[in-house]
Amino acid sequence: MTGGGPPFGNAAAQAAFLAALHGGSLHHAWLITGPEGVGKARFAEAAALRMLAEAGATRPLPSGLAVPADHPTRALVEAGSHPDLRILRRLPKDADKPDQDLARSITIAQVRSLQPMFATTPAMGPRRVVIIDAVDDLERGGANALLKNLEEPPAGTIFLLVSHAPGRLLPTIRSRCRLLRFAPLDEAEMTQALGALLPEADADEIATLVRSGEGAPGRAVRYAGLDVAGLDAAIAAIATDGDPGNARRAALAKTLAGKASAPRYELFLERVPALIAREARSRTGPSLKAALDAQAAARDLAGAAVGLSLDPQATVYEMAGILATLR
Repeated sequence: MTGGGPPFGNAAAQAAFLAALHGGSLHHAWLITGPEGVGKARFAEAAALRMLAEAGATRPLPSGLAVPADHPTRALVEAGSHPDLRILRRLPKDADKPDQDLARSITIAQVRSLQPMFATTPAMGPRRVVIIDAVDDLERGGANALLKNLEEPPAGTIFLLVSHAPGRLLPTIRSRCRLLRFAPLDEAEMTQALGALLPEADADEIATLVRSGEGAPGRAVRYAGLDVAGLDAAIAAIATDGDPGNARRAALAKTLAGKASAPRYELFLERVPALIAREARSRTGPSLKAALDAQAAARDLAGAAVGLSLDPQATVYEMAGILATLR
């Protein structure tokens, strides 16, 4: 688990879960939906910790999702050794290189690895928890294997399924879950969240990240230290004024091409389609169609750049050319 305490914002969603937890109506499967980066996985981990702490409680717990730092359940969970918790995520392609690329899917083998645990009763209390982050990443066979567990839930087992795109899931999976919606955080919540997550950041950087994170603290944290404001300014200049002599996009391509610039290059691939999408919302008629065409082209190029490992300098140059058509 990543740890870090209860999630920020989305008080109504947290309250709905706690009401079910303490009201005797805790559903066996929860589909936690919302935009990526708004705290869904953080909530799932906090909820799992709280449920396990309550299940094996030897002393009173504070209200909400909080579990004290010295609680024995927290120690087990943070060490990854609690017998009643399983977390399924995409694994590294190479087990010997955990910091490298992740597999494209959560495999059927990972889902089937839960079966020995389901064949027994929970070890430390009446409840166990399975987190799948994100359930959207399940390969088809894994989704079907999960569905069998949702249709006939093992005794005492609670499933917390994180989803960025619930429309992609099997309808039969969605129908067996209680929906818990998470929304983007407001400015005050974002400021609070980033102040806690980035204690070394100054007020100006926090303010910049609040704007660029667009309600998603997880996204904003990824932007920290990458001069997102400077990159956005360069992108906006090309979108607003064009680039008749190609000088701006050539300079930007050169800046983002080196290996040391890889994080900013990845940020560029993410920011350009988003900026074009925002621009499209303010247009109508032929101008709107042009912006939508540009957004589709930018999105496709960004996907190909990652999936096909395209040359960064050439990709930035081409992407900036798409931006210039917005003028």
